[in-house]
Amino acid sequence: MYLGAHLGIADGLDEAVRQARAIGAESLQIFSKSPQSWAGPAIPPDAADRFRAAVRAENVRATAVHHGYLLNLASPKRDGLERSRRAFRDEIQRAELLGVDALVFHPGASLDGTVEAGLATIVESLRRALEEFPDGRVRLLLENAAGQGTTLCSTFEQLAGILDAVAAPARVGVLLDTCHLFAAGFDFRTPEGYGALLDRIDGTVGGSAVRGFHLNDAKAPLGSHLDRHENIGRGEIGAEGFRSFVNDPRWAELPGFLETPLDDHGYARYAADLVTLRGLIPGPSPAAPKRRTKRSPSARASTVK
Repeated sequence: MYLGAHLGIADGLDEAVRQARAIGAESLQIFSKSPQSWAGPAIPPDAADRFRAAVRAENVRATAVHHGYLLNLASPKRDGLERSRRAFRDEIQRAELLGVDALVFHPGASLDGTVEAGLATIVESLRRALEEFPDGRVRLLLENAAGQGTTLCSTFEQLAGILDAVAAPARVGVLLDTCHLFAAGFDFRTPEGYGALLDRIDGTVGGSAVRGFHLNDAKAPLGSHLDRHENIGRGEIGAEGFRSFVNDPRWAELPGFLETPLDDHGYARYAADLVTLRGLIPGPSPAAPKRRTKRSPSARASTVK
């Protein structure tokens, strides 16, 4: 697995790449604009060029843009749905410009509508997006949910239903968040539990649809449906709960992005989490980071430069 993290772009898109490599990350996820806004400033072409060049120069193995938090492609409210679809189109364009591998997004919530209607609306939203970008290269990845409130896609059956209906395996897949899995009731902390999870994946979405991971420990107990991330080994999952993921050969060429808590010491906690995860993998440890970064936790917010 290409172990990495979600970093901010406040110092520039290309600098985020260098900061990722400085903490020993092999993969990088970013916001392309503020996650709390519908729209953001345009990405200057030269900034996108510098980002692409930095990814090549630093040998970053996998890249992704994470969509903002306002998106709801399942909304039963016409205005909200159209606004979400416009934001989704815009984010796809930004991801294509940056040349990242994937756009990760939370599918949405049914709100005061039905689950069935919400899932059908997600399908239609994705079909429209694919039609508008017929030659798109960025893979669209639905992120599994923790199951809080009316959020959709906390079950593999719901994810599989969307993938089957869209029927575009080369363009659409899933990204699995370990904290969300745990909060939704999947206990993968033992080899037996992990094996059961794999059986569930194979029997629903299929292993080939899984295109990445968010590697987060969980503050809340198993089945809590609470999306509360914790640093690796400090939560209810525990470090051993990640051993099977990071050693599974089927995920060897997929990214695993940290979204764990940061503090006033910048990305130091990310660096520590990466060391913990790599300590679960037999064999020699990778080279130490080239330098330390002093970015603060607020660096995960986005300002395009």
